[in-house]
Amino acid sequence: MWGSGDVRQSTAYCVWVVFRAEMLDLAGWRKPAEKPASSQSKRMFYAYDFVRAKTLNPITIPSTPTSSQPKSNIARPPRTSPLLANLLGGARLLVSTESRNMIVRYSRPEMTAIWDAENKFRIWFEIEAHATDALAELGVVPQSAAKALWDWWATKPKIDVAAIDAIEAVTKHDVIAFLTWVADNVGDEARFMHQGMTSSDVLDTCLAVQLTQATDLLIADMDKLLEAIKRRALEHKFTPTIGRSHGIHGEPVTFGMKLAQAYAEFARSRARLVAARAEIATCAISGAVGTFANIDPKVEAHVAAKLGLTIEPVSTQVIPRDRHAMYFAVLGVVASSVERLAVEIRHLQRTEVLEAEEYFSPGQKGSSAMPHKRNPILTENLTGLARMVRSAVTPAMENVALWHERDISHSSVERYIGPDATITLDFALGRLTGVIDKLLIYPERMQKNLDRMGGLVHSQRVLLALTQAGISR
Repeated sequence: MWGSGDVRQSTAYCVWVVFRAEMLDLAGWRKPAEKPASSQSKRMFYAYDFVRAKTLNPITIPSTPTSSQPKSNIARPPRTSPLLANLLGGARLLVSTESRNMIVRYSRPEMTAIWDAENKFRIWFEIEAHATDALAELGVVPQSAAKALWDWWATKPKIDVAAIDAIEAVTKHDVIAFLTWVADNVGDEARFMHQGMTSSDVLDTCLAVQLTQATDLLIADMDKLLEAIKRRALEHKFTPTIGRSHGIHGEPVTFGMKLAQAYAEFARSRARLVAARAEIATCAISGAVGTFANIDPKVEAHVAAKLGLTIEPVSTQVIPRDRHAMYFAVLGVVASSVERLAVEIRHLQRTEVLEAEEYFSPGQKGSSAMPHKRNPILTENLTGLARMVRSAVTPAMENVALWHERDISHSSVERYIGPDATITLDFALGRLTGVIDKLLIYPERMQKNLDRMGGLVHSQRVLLALTQAGISR
């Protein structure tokens, strides 16, 4: 329950277990040291105890009875159970950070870590600390302020996400909550952070760093996929098969040529990812409404250099969202290329074609009802994942039209599509690489299908010869 599947479904199940078990406790069905007799109740209380053990940072809720309440020897939980309250609070934490948006089933740890709250807050700190460095060099803040920040950072502090979220629950402002938490740890010198800056300077620059990190992984994924396609294309460079148009036999090709077409398409996708990375890797530290009224442009240049970004040449209070729209459009195109190759393999695996098929591992089952089935489940899955990546494109386009110098209508959208699109595409590229690497290819079946029409697939040569001889089409 805690290691796989949808985190949100697991949380809902845990809440149900706690609710049911504690209702039984309220009814006095078990004493503190006893287990219930029935097997169903045992399972529920075992799950309850497991959830209790797994629940972190318990919330203390007073349960002292008032004078009007009857005294009892049975230990009763308060009306709002501490465990249930904590689990519901934990559920908020599970779905509040961007990394939890994507279902664990379709996630890989390295990409997911980019969208973890801890990584986000570490980037926020570096933006603020580098900006404070530059402000100190300009004489705007004391050198001791920048030193205090980096001295604390050198201790490798644990990012207390729960504490920051607790502050945000009061302030209703994520950046202020983070700055407050840092100040609580650093001390008085932290008041010089964020001088002349606005929240979007931190948020937009952080998003640029995260998307850049994510793109580096996607490019590495693409390189592995290209290597696999190239190897299999060369392996079947001279393997004859039938080319089809409209799903109907056309003329002979080679299977290597089919894969070479895919290679060329993904090579273009790689180039698009490189271009998208360059366009999204921009930094804006220009203050309220983007005028640099209270912060020197040298601070922006310093932060950009430290983070490996370029400066946004003309920003409002936010980095213009046409950059992000193009970025997610590129992800959508890459996903469509994934689907194109996946659909080709699905067609080739059909029983009446069976020129290639996904690797079917020992012990794998195809159907709960029809044990003979060997279904193309991986490429079907890739088709679905491609749809999910493309679903981010339209919202990204609609984020371009913000009001005046800024609004935050784009913010909630990007908290979804940033993690979900990159995590999904990362998983899809990895899965497609595995499919190609282990793809089972059947040259004998290709030859059999090629011969099915008794040579009619060469009809164009006859047509050309007849027209050359003077016969009308």
